[in-house]
Amino acid sequence: MESTTPAGAPAADPARDAARDTESAEFDAVIAADGRIEPRDAMPDAYRKTLVRQMSQHANSEIIGMQPEGNWITRAPSLMRKAILMAKVQDEAGHGLYLYSAAETLGTSRAEMTDALLAGTARYSSIFNYPTPTWADMGAIGWLVDGAAIMNQMPLCRCSYGPYARAMVRICKEESFHQRQGFEILLTLSRGTTAQHEMAQDAVNRWYAPSLMMFGPPDADSSHSAQSMAWKIKRFSNDELRQRFVDMLVPQAEALGLTLPDDGLRWNEQRGHYDYGDLDWAEFKAVLRGEGQCNAQRLAHRRRAHEDGAWVRDAASAYAAKQATKDAARQEVSAA
Repeated sequence: MESTTPAGAPAADPARDAARDTESAEFDAVIAADGRIEPRDAMPDAYRKTLVRQMSQHANSEIIGMQPEGNWITRAPSLMRKAILMAKVQDEAGHGLYLYSAAETLGTSRAEMTDALLAGTARYSSIFNYPTPTWADMGAIGWLVDGAAIMNQMPLCRCSYGPYARAMVRICKEESFHQRQGFEILLTLSRGTTAQHEMAQDAVNRWYAPSLMMFGPPDADSSHSAQSMAWKIKRFSNDELRQRFVDMLVPQAEALGLTLPDDGLRWNEQRGHYDYGDLDWAEFKAVLRGEGQCNAQRLAHRRRAHEDGAWVRDAASAYAAKQATKDAARQEVSAA
């Protein structure tokens, strides 16, 4: 009987299928050997899609994350503090550019990723949808938020995708400075007046739980974590990283003279780790849905900044086109 295929389905092609199997085996071998996948290497579509989602979300977070701190540049308490904060915000912009560039190696343009962010269809870290009402928030963001980022991102320096891993090396070095800067702000406030100490404690009270949720939902509820670990994009699960972070915070909080707002926080001798209280995952999901305190404000500001910067992009494009025309003309003269 003559073989048939469903309408619209590609006809069987043994050579193509064999090539695909070979590419899949080569990819699996690189992952198993703890090697690096490069942009020109064959990779599963799902691997590519996962990386574009994660890297663009990471880049979006760096860009949106400039806003909570940029809010305090003009109100920093001293010239030194202002200069440091400006440098930090500039670092975040650079991180976003590194990550967009790395993601572009997978075939998705920066314009596409930017459009998705502006349309509200692409995510960024939910932590940046909380307000920063006091200067102490700059310390809490540095110590807690950047501290969580370092814990999450250091393993990405060994990510299986080469461009992502290489971008993370410099980013993690700069994030370590950001974390120390935040710690120093909180230490200064904690050792200051009673009002300053209370301001520092209030900021820690507000940022502690959201920073723990930065690692993502519990492993049992995570839809991406297991596959990302199998592909060695991630090296540790959400819960493993969250536990490491809590274990790191406790002695640092003692050094700061501040209290972590967690009634369930206690040393577990049997586990060799600190136990910690339940987190409000309903709040986490609400912020992801766009119902956080600053979701609308953050996106509105990003859209406005993008519109205001249109003339810069247009000018850069016109200049590039002009230079290309000149280069082409010079090549014609040289060839004549």
